[in-house]
Amino acid sequence: MKLEKAVIKSFNSTDYTATVQLEGSQKAYLDDIAVARNISSAEMTAGRYAVILFFDEYNSHEAVIIAVYE
Repeated sequence: MKLEKAVIKSFNSTDYTATVQLEGSQKAYLDDIAVARNISSAEMTAGRYAVILFFDEYNSHEAVIIAVYE
């Protein structure tokens, strides 16, 4: 498991997923990252920082956003 810092670019409240840009990455975005349901949709605004837990660091579908902050 690995933790990464990212910036939220967009949030899909229907699927409860987000598009994020990992810290240090200039052009790469990760799409459809699952968001923990204990995080309210009001907190998932573009530009906020997120903590992502990767169960498999080479597979973004095995990741979940576990916290958001400013």
